[in-house]
Amino acid sequence: MDKQKRKELQEAYKEIKTYMGAIRITNAANGKVYVDAYPNLKNKWLTIRAQLDMGRFANAELQRDWKTYGERAFAYDVLEEKDAGEVADVRWETKQMAKRWLEKLEPYGDKGYNKPPRQP
Repeated sequence: MDKQKRKELQEAYKEIKTYMGAIRITNAANGKVYVDAYPNLKNKWLTIRAQLDMGRFANAELQRDWKTYGERAFAYDVLEEKDAGEVADVRWETKQMAKRWLEKLEPYGDKGYNKPPRQP
């Protein structure tokens, strides 16, 4: 690839908007859900599926059910998204998104894979 074409592709890539957001993974076999938020949703489901397929996902219970029920039992959806370029502090905003959805859905115990918040 010549330098000019490479530069054009790099510039085009920079113009692609990055969206942050909250996601939910639902296990249709048992109804449990996993909720999290990420600073970049681009290809996030591909990344999560790859981690689960390799047995390297951070949530051990979800990882176990993925192995038991298989990929077909799980659905991925975006609960909320926001243009990351419009946010001053992406890390803080991501945490706030996750907190809102965890409070709303309460994916703990029999309802989900998330750990309940610590009590003060």
